[in-house]
Amino acid sequence: MQTKGRSRHFIYTDWILIETQFDPEQLHSKETVFTIGNGYLGTRGSFEEGYPHTLPATFIHGVYDDVPVVYTELVNCPDWLPLIVIVNGDRFRLDRGEILSYDRQLDLRQGLLIRALRWRSPNGNTIDISFERFASLADPHVLALRCHVTPIDFDGLIEVQASINGYPENQGFNHWEELDQGKTNQGIWLQRRTRNSRIELGMAAKVTILGTEASLQVNTAPGYPTLSTTFLAKAQQTVTVEKLVTVFTSREIEAPVPAAQEKLAQLPDYATLLKANEQAWDEVWQQSDILIEGDSTATFAVRYNLFQLLIAAPRDDDRVSIPAKTLSGFGYRGHVFWDTEIFMQPLFLFTQPAIARNLLSYRWHTLPGARRKAVHYGYRGAMFAWESADTGDEVTPRWAIGSDFYGEDVRIWCRDREIHINADIPYAIWNYWQATGDDDWMQKCGAEVILDAAIFWGSRVEFNSEREQYEIRGVIGADEYHELVHNNAFTNRMAQWHLEKAIAVYDWLAHKFPERATELEQKLKLTPEERSHWQEIVAKILFFYEPSTELIEQFEGFFQLEDINLADYELRDRSMQPILGIDKTNKSQILKQPDVLMLLYLMRESADFPYNEKALQTNWDYYAPRTDITYGSSLGPAVQAILASDLGKSTVAYEQFMRALMVDLEDNRGNTNDGIHGASAGGIWQAVIFGFGGIQLTENGPVANPHLPPGWTRLKFKLHWRGKWHDFDLKGLGTNEQGSGGEGEVAVSFSPLLLSSSVTERSRSRSVSQKSAAPLPLVPDAPSPIPNIQGFIFDLDGVLTDTAKLHYLAWQKLADEEGIPFNREANEALRGVSRRASLMLIIGDRPYSEAQIEEMMERKNRYYVELIQNMTPQDLLPGAIALLNELRQADIKIGIGSASKNARPVLERLGIVDKVDAIADGYSVQEPKPAPDLFLYAAKQLGIEPGQSVVVEDAAAGVEAALAAGMWAVGLGPVERVGAAHIVLPSLEGIKWADLREQLSNISRQKQ
Repeated sequence: MQTKGRSRHFIYTDWILIETQFDPEQLHSKETVFTIGNGYLGTRGSFEEGYPHTLPATFIHGVYDDVPVVYTELVNCPDWLPLIVIVNGDRFRLDRGEILSYDRQLDLRQGLLIRALRWRSPNGNTIDISFERFASLADPHVLALRCHVTPIDFDGLIEVQASINGYPENQGFNHWEELDQGKTNQGIWLQRRTRNSRIELGMAAKVTILGTEASLQVNTAPGYPTLSTTFLAKAQQTVTVEKLVTVFTSREIEAPVPAAQEKLAQLPDYATLLKANEQAWDEVWQQSDILIEGDSTATFAVRYNLFQLLIAAPRDDDRVSIPAKTLSGFGYRGHVFWDTEIFMQPLFLFTQPAIARNLLSYRWHTLPGARRKAVHYGYRGAMFAWESADTGDEVTPRWAIGSDFYGEDVRIWCRDREIHINADIPYAIWNYWQATGDDDWMQKCGAEVILDAAIFWGSRVEFNSEREQYEIRGVIGADEYHELVHNNAFTNRMAQWHLEKAIAVYDWLAHKFPERATELEQKLKLTPEERSHWQEIVAKILFFYEPSTELIEQFEGFFQLEDINLADYELRDRSMQPILGIDKTNKSQILKQPDVLMLLYLMRESADFPYNEKALQTNWDYYAPRTDITYGSSLGPAVQAILASDLGKSTVAYEQFMRALMVDLEDNRGNTNDGIHGASAGGIWQAVIFGFGGIQLTENGPVANPHLPPGWTRLKFKLHWRGKWHDFDLKGLGTNEQGSGGEGEVAVSFSPLLLSSSVTERSRSRSVSQKSAAPLPLVPDAPSPIPNIQGFIFDLDGVLTDTAKLHYLAWQKLADEEGIPFNREANEALRGVSRRASLMLIIGDRPYSEAQIEEMMERKNRYYVELIQNMTPQDLLPGAIALLNELRQADIKIGIGSASKNARPVLERLGIVDKVDAIADGYSVQEPKPAPDLFLYAAKQLGIEPGQSVVVEDAAAGVEAALAAGMWAVGLGPVERVGAAHIVLPSLEGIKWADLREQLSNISRQKQ
């Protein structure tokens, strides 16, 4: 399928980006968009033949150098692209002659960039020229370029010059010293060294001519070694020029020039290299691809964003990380931010965990720089740089120099005050550990980062003796429009979360790796008094929060700032800060980034404080309208898409998703020329998987609770979790199923980044000190002695409606077709049992293949779906609607806990969807009843604890599951079937909430 890109002359197919017209006004942004790479380096999409004012660049991971006094930056390396074509004396370039046709394509499947043109020279000669290039994913040190030239209406001389440009610049500054260059039997080579960091680079190139007899000449002009040839071309004759390049630096090998020369001598031909590259990409896409059906723009654009992260991800180097602008532009000078850990890393964590480990190992390797920063500011432990390069030392520029010659320079305070990164990095490390179970890396690397960064918090917090609480003053939160605030909610809660986990990590280390624990105690000077100090901070840190409404104050005094209506500034093309000015923005409630919402997002998967549905709704209503989502931070839209999806705001969710999705393809912020928005690209992956796919992590693996955007008919992807792959194939509205899967083929649901691994562990970590807030309830392992019922979870079949008869009819029809004896008595054994388990009971030991079993399950479901089409509200069982209404009036949350994969359409046919707050069905968890997973999942969706939940069931397996979950159980039916429940009733008819509450209270008193 194809769709048009907005005003960018783009066509999107499923895998290929096509540019149909050259627009010089978009030269630099398109150079970014057409970046290729292989995880070792990235090359912008500049033209091989050059163009005036172009910004060609090749960035290699870890090759940093200093602009003296001013800043450290990722170095623009020698340009391997130059290939000049001269047609009968006229040099081919797009600012000369006439472009008769133009087509440029980026093939994401192979990382292949292709450009095809028909060009008429100033002298009237028409020629077809095409270029093709790739950075090999099979061998990161290999680059390849191929050019086809075909004269159309003339015979004449064509000259080709293939060079290495040894004079690359970083927007006016050349970081390279000339060392040497020369020629070999294979071609040419270049040797360079950075001026300050002393990194040596070796690059070699060779050229092959196909389709004509031609000899090569070598020109070794200083800094610009060139291989050239001239040949007589005939009309309609195609000549091919293949240029192969190898590159090494002293970061990975002691002698990069000989390495480049030897690699070049051993290379096969272009076609063989292309095939190897294609195979390598196929393996990566097998793990990382996301298939979307029903939305052709999203189909391509999601893959495009993934591609830009995949080509920037270090596969073989754990001493580097992904810069905020990836390896695609000069923006932020190649510095690494929290963007990597919070936004980009989850993609790799769940599809290529070895890369996730590399990204986190970079932070371990740069601990010395973080320690130096802490000492500089007078603190202990490790204080991570807001912007980091090769050593981990702070490289955020102190001043921003404006374009106004007479204007004031602007002080950049992030380096001093934006310290939440010190918890963001441990957050990512914890998530990696939970998702992979990589104890070896955790004890060697991760634990040291978490503990040393926690020591920093112990020295950074201040004790307020009047409040008798700890506070963190003088910071910048995730919202950078406010530059000097106290007790920022995001910073304080993340610091507290970090200290909670640091205590847990130390305890784990002391138990499982006592020698390493002792080693770190001595190295970090980590004493029992320090750990006690952490516990005290956890218990007493300030957090401004109104428990009755659950509204969180972004920082102390935020609600007293001027409230400005963003709608009054609707027609604008820039952020609010330059419109209002820095001072006024600081004194207003306008946000660059949804600070509080970001906190809720990070606490979302584990349901850690302050996340719950009410808090999300309350804080969304307050903070979303005050967020400069269009021109503030590019990090915001993807997060808002996920949270809006949680709140059922599908239109807003999709709108924000598209805003993030097209940020570079449509250049909707006007700064794509600086490089790819890496954090937004990572946020896109999370929005699709955690938001629309509804993926959530359980102890048994990821499960899906999809709520796909309108029009999406299918969403397919896979996730790697604790050593196993889980495949998801989710269906949108209008299809019979909402998803499918399991281990190997799992239909599950999971959200952003996972945190705690058990309910009881989460309960112990919820000790936030809140202003005017009551203590948070702990999660009980069993029902509380005094019932505090907050929600009811109803099974569907046999409880709210009698679909059991429909299931029976569907199974009966299938059994008759298969010649298997089946009757109503046999059907009784199927109550509360999953579809597969039911079928296995029916077929017994009869030999069926897995394919036949799958077909029979699908056939039975088809029969059942046909039957439920005739259901109406009249099919509700007596007493059901009355109890539902009474519970809603009493502010009791209502959930559905049904093993059926058709629960949602049944609720729709019964007309009670609006009375239900959460649905846990056959797609939500892997383990069926009597496992407690389904009901625990439903309680989590309701935002309540197990001990606050009442399950209403008609099956023995369901009652057993409720009790295993630590919930109250009400059984409907005969005692011999549901007698294990706390309360046994014949049906819901005449049942009142007040009566149930009284009976549960009596049971509690008897237990006491």
